[in-house]
Parts: sequence; structure tokens; C-alpha cells
Amino acid sequence: MQPTPSSVPQRRLARQARQRFVEGICGGLPELDKVILDFLTTLITQTGTARQMQAHRDTWMLYQQRNAVWIDRTAKVWREALAPHTSTNRGQLAPSGGLGNQFELLSDDVVENKILASRMALTVNEQVGPQFDTLRQRTQSLESQELDNTDILRPDTVCLLLVEQWIEAGLPRTDLQVVVDPLQREIANLLQKQYQAVNVFYVEQGVTPQADLRSRVRRTASGGVGGPGSDSGAGGLASQALAQTRDAMAAAAGVHGGLSAPPGRPPMGSYPTRMPQPPGYPQHHGMPTAFATGMTPLARARQRAQGVMGQLRRLLTQPATGFDMVNAPPASAALAHALTAHRVQADTYYSGVATLMEDYSPAGMVQVAGAVRERSTELKKKAATPGEKAIIEVVALMFQSILAEDRIPPAVRVWFARLQVPVLRVALAEPEFFSNLTHPARQLIDRMGACVMGFDATSINGSALEAEIRRVVQVIEQYPETGRRVFQLVYDEFEKFLSKFLTEKQATSRLVSVAQQVEQKETLAIQYTIELRTMLKDMPVRDEIREFLFKTWAEVLALSAVRDGPQHEDTIAFKRTAADLVWAASAKPHRADRAQVIQNLPGLLQRLRQGLEILGVNGTAQDAQIKTLTDTLADAFLSKTASIPQAHIDAMAKRLSNLEDFIGDATLGEMPLNADNIEMMLGIDASSIHVVADNGAPVDDNMVAWAQELQPGTWYTLDHNGASAQVQYVWQSQRKQLHLFAAVDGSSYLIQLRRLAAYLQAGLLVAQDEEGLTVRATRDALAKLDANPERLLG
Repeated sequence: MQPTPSSVPQRRLARQARQRFVEGICGGLPELDKVILDFLTTLITQTGTARQMQAHRDTWMLYQQRNAVWIDRTAKVWREALAPHTSTNRGQLAPSGGLGNQFELLSDDVVENKILASRMALTVNEQVGPQFDTLRQRTQSLESQELDNTDILRPDTVCLLLVEQWIEAGLPRTDLQVVVDPLQREIANLLQKQYQAVNVFYVEQGVTPQADLRSRVRRTASGGVGGPGSDSGAGGLASQALAQTRDAMAAAAGVHGGLSAPPGRPPMGSYPTRMPQPPGYPQHHGMPTAFATGMTPLARARQRAQGVMGQLRRLLTQPATGFDMVNAPPASAALAHALTAHRVQADTYYSGVATLMEDYSPAGMVQVAGAVRERSTELKKKAATPGEKAIIEVVALMFQSILAEDRIPPAVRVWFARLQVPVLRVALAEPEFFSNLTHPARQLIDRMGACVMGFDATSINGSALEAEIRRVVQVIEQYPETGRRVFQLVYDEFEKFLSKFLTEKQATSRLVSVAQQVEQKETLAIQYTIELRTMLKDMPVRDEIREFLFKTWAEVLALSAVRDGPQHEDTIAFKRTAADLVWAASAKPHRADRAQVIQNLPGLLQRLRQGLEILGVNGTAQDAQIKTLTDTLADAFLSKTASIPQAHIDAMAKRLSNLEDFIGDATLGEMPLNADNIEMMLGIDASSIHVVADNGAPVDDNMVAWAQELQPGTWYTLDHNGASAQVQYVWQSQRKQLHLFAAVDGSSYLIQLRRLAAYLQAGLLVAQDEEGLTVRATRDALAKLDANPERLLG
């Protein structure tokens, strides 16, 4: 039985702990402010587009104006949160009356605040989870009840109040998203320090945690506190860790599991391993559906993935396993010897496994899974600590899930099976594997899995892709080191392989080349137009000439520069033609100037026709363009208005000749992209190429950003013109304005950026595997341990 603290009533001791905590985090606000200001100061020194640099400067200036208000308001509301039962208007669930069957109606601002705060809290929890758990348990033991879902001790409450005061201080939410990474890192450091300090205070007062503390403060049907629980042994402790994780994930969304059970359901105390979730909560997700409406599917998938990784981390750091996620001890002697022996004998061991898979039948896959499971059982017998047993079991269950993924061709699943022991080696050496989604071992498995999911057994067997995966696995198996280095090495090599493999087919290669030229041409056309507008801004140039130069001749200059190079003699001649046309179309009050125009006119018209021809403007259309220009020149010939000084024309010609030295970065708008242009440039029938150009459909900027993050090699289901196709993302242009997808039937889809974003937004392009192979495998492993926790250490 836990000793009673001496001299100080328990509830008063808990209040003192909260006061210490709040004063500590308020004291850390000046440093938090400095971190953000330093980050923004660094940001404005970085180069980017003019729009980006101006936006960064605006953010920096506004923060300097409003940061003191934000810091003061944040400290004030944190201190006010110490008062019990303070009413708020933050859209929290009603504290009385149980959970109910619906949420309150929330304003868009409240929802957006909660979304951002929940994301921050999940990241913060990754660092402070163990310290907060200890603090929470000690506080609950003093107060004999669960922490309220708005308790200031909770990281999500701290984050939500901070986010709300940012908005109240007059700072835009978009600016907060700019600084969210350094902000949440500093918050995590601050909370970690204060949780440790309060835990030290508790220890000094005689409040110490016990192994069965959670079962002492157990929820009952009425939402009150029950007596000592019956969970015991490894299975019970594993169940407790899983349940604690769900509490923390729900708390990050503003809902706590300590509320009463809805009518018709068993009391929460009868759920030892799964917390009932209220309406509006998808399974395995730490945020209400209503809160997630502003997120892209990719962001939601990442949010869910962070929740899964948090569950796994808590499972492995529970007292029953005693595993240190920061400083992992070396593997015990017997286990280390067994892993080394497996590396040496890998080819021999798996040759027998490959024999089972000669026909790649479902029965053969079952046998392979069984053989791999037997190897895990043997390794588990060599383990000397509960932590080693837990890691072996988790990795085994993850690969059991991967081997059961029937969307991966059997020939590839065999090679994935051979990665189990190398992954186990890195997991034992680097616990970060269990908490970092970007660990190279996870990234490698996810990328290889995503690239093969669209192939069937006949198309993958014997292919270059299968050979590369085989090479990757064999390199990893034979690498003597146990850390991430080899995984990072082969991951980088696999990415390089993909960049060539996905576009190596002759038809695809030609299409990629043309698409890149199209983007380059359109980029140059925009840049040339901008420069021509700048040059002619103060010149008395007729509207007809301006329109021709901006809309037509800029295209001629761009296409010639792409085809032949910006300093090719033809391109230089076309640039000079622009200056000659401007001069010829200006007033000619002097006889000598008129004589020169008459002398130069045939050559000028010839170059204009040559330029129109490379755009494909011929025949009647070309004659109409030339007539408009000659009529304008005739009017100018007789005009008595001011002429353009020759010095201005010479300066324009000089600038045009080296125009590429002056143009900056341009953002592509709408391209005149169509199948006819592609066919003309390819010189072949483009009937199998579906060109999907921008059409002006409204699309969210977050979707555009998502479209630019797609990874080549990933498979999607594309719904285009009422037909569904399985396509692989094979290429993006240098400026990420054009994107190419290839279908297994040989057809291709060249999609412009904003149209691609619109397809993603409308659900017309859906990834076949949104969350990634290793995250899904982790989720499956946790589900099995949820149902059968005894196997973790058994």
C-alpha cells in the first residue's frame, strides 16, 4: 500500500504540484519566444520566389509586433487554468452528463484550432509520454480520480491554450503553421523539464508510483473510481500499456476515456484492452472525424500513423518490458550469437524456404510464413530480457502481416521475408525504428512495397524490379553492421534505380522528354513575356504589336530556345526580330528612317513567317497574322507621333540577346497543353496518351502541395472520364508542373499540376496504399497483441 504523504493533505499537494508546473512552463515562455523569433529571422535570409520571401518577411514583422501580446495572454490563460471547473468556450465536451451521443456544434475557428493543437500534442507526447504518465498516475493517486480532459497538466491542454492565444493575439493561423516545427520541439523540451521537476517534488513528498497504480484508479460504469484491478502478469501489463495509449490519443483530441459509458454498452471497466470510442471517431485515430475535415488524406494518414507509433512506443516502454527507447542496451550474448549465425547462414536457410515457394501458391506462402515464425520462436528462446522478447515478437508480427499482404506478388514477399532478421537487428540496436516513421528501414520497406503492389506475379517475375529488390535484400543480409547505415545506403540506391526503371520504356522515355520540353518551353514563354512587358512599359508601342509580342512571339522565342538553345543563331535572330518589329512599328517622322523601314521590311516579314511556322501557324492563319502586322506598320509609317529613340531600341536588342541572364523564377500558370501538341512534338500517334490539362477547377492549396509530394513508383486508382484504371506514378517534371502516370495496358496519363490536385481533392485519384506497409503491419501487430497480450513476453 502506498505511503500517505506526511503533513500535507493529498489534494493540496496535487494543487501545489500544478502550481509548480504552471509557473515552470510560464517561466519558459521567453525562451519559447526567442526560439520562434530566431527561426523567423533565419527564414527571411533564405532565398526563394519573390512571393515566398515577401511572405516570410511579413510573418517576421507581424510576429515582432504581436509576440509580447501572445506571450502575456498565454501565461495568463495557463495560470487561469489552475482554477478548478473554469468554464470555457473552446468547444470542449460537456463535463457533466456523460459522453452523450453527439458533439457540440463547433465554429470553423474552434475546429481548426483543435486540429492544429492535436497535431502538436501528438508530437509532444512522443517525447514527454513516459514522464507525463508517471506524473498523471501520481496525481490520480492523490485525487482518487482521472485527470479531467481539460487539466492543465495535459500536453494537449497546454497546446490548445497556446494555439488559441496565438489567434487571439492577432497572429494568423497560417503563420503558426510556418513555425509549428520549432515551436512544438521547444514545447516538448519545456514540458519534459517541468514534468521531471514535478515528479521530483512528488518523490520528495513520498508519492511514488506502483506497478498496479492504474488498476487502483480504474474506471467503473458510473465513471467513478474502482478498487484494485485484477490485471496481473505480462499480459495484464501489456493490456494496461495499450489502454494507456488510447487514453492519451483520445486526450490529444479533447476527449478522455474517464467518462461514463453510453446507454446499452457495458461499463468501461469491463474493457481491459480497448477504450470505447464515441460517435464520429474512426478506429485507431486520435481525432474526431469532424476535426479532420480540413486535412488532406495524406495528412490524415500521417496523423493516424503517428498515433500507431505512439501506441507501439508505449507498449515497449511499459514496466513489464523495461525497454529503454533512448539508450538501447546491446543484445544479450546468446541472442547476438544467434543473429550473427543467421547472417552467415542466410542463403542456406532461405534456400529451403524458396523451395516451398516454387509455385508461388497460397499454400506455399503459408508454409513460408510458418518457417519464418519458427525462426522467430527460436530467436525468442535466446533472448535474455523481457525487452528483447517484446521486440522479437513485435517484429515477427509485423512481418507476419507483410507476408499476408496479397497485393504484393508472392515472388517479392519471399524477399521481404528475408528482411525480418536484419530488421530485428536494427530494431534491437536502434529503438528509433519503433517511433520514427522516416527511419530508413521503414522507408525502404514502404517504398519497395508501394512499387510492386500494382504488378501481378507474371509481370514481376524475372523483371528488373524483382532483381533490384533481390539485390537490396542480399546486400542488407550480408552487411556486418546492425544499424541504419546499410538501410539508408540501399534506400538511396533503390530511389536512383526507380528514377531510371520507371521511364526506361522507349515510349515512356520519349513522352517524358517531350513533357519536360513542354514545361521548359512554357516556363520560358512566361519569363520572356514578363521581360518583354518590362522592356516596353515606357515605350510608345501600339497595342497590336504588344499583343503579338506577348502572346505569340514570346512562344516563338521559348520554343526556339528549347529546340536549339538560347544562344543558337536562329534564336538570336528571333530575339533581334522582336526589337526590329518594335522599331519598325514606331513613328517615322524622318525620311531616312522611312527609307530604312522599306529596305528592311522583306527580311523582317520573312523572319516573322519563320517564327510562326515553328509554332505550327501556316497558311491562312499565318497570312492573317502577317496582314495585321503590316497594316500596323503602314499606319506607323505615316504617323506624326513621337518616335522611339534608337538608343532604346539598341538597349532592348542587347537585353534580348542575353535575356536568360535577367529572367527569374516564374510560376507556371495555365499551359496550352493538349494531345495534338504532344503528338506533334513526339512525331508519333498519341492516341494512347491521355493529356489532362488544367481547366480552372477550384482546388485547395494544400491539395496542390500534396500533389507535388507524390512519390514515383506508387500505385493509384484513377477514375478518368468514367473509366477506372490502375496506374503507377512514374515521373514528374523538374518544376513539378507535369506528372506522368502509366497503366499496365500501355496507356499513359500526362496530368498538369492543378488538375492533378483537383483529382486528388475529388477522390478521382486514390492511392492503393495510403498509410504504408510498415505502419499497417504495426497496426496489425498491435491488434494481435491487443487480443492476445500474453504472447508479448511468452
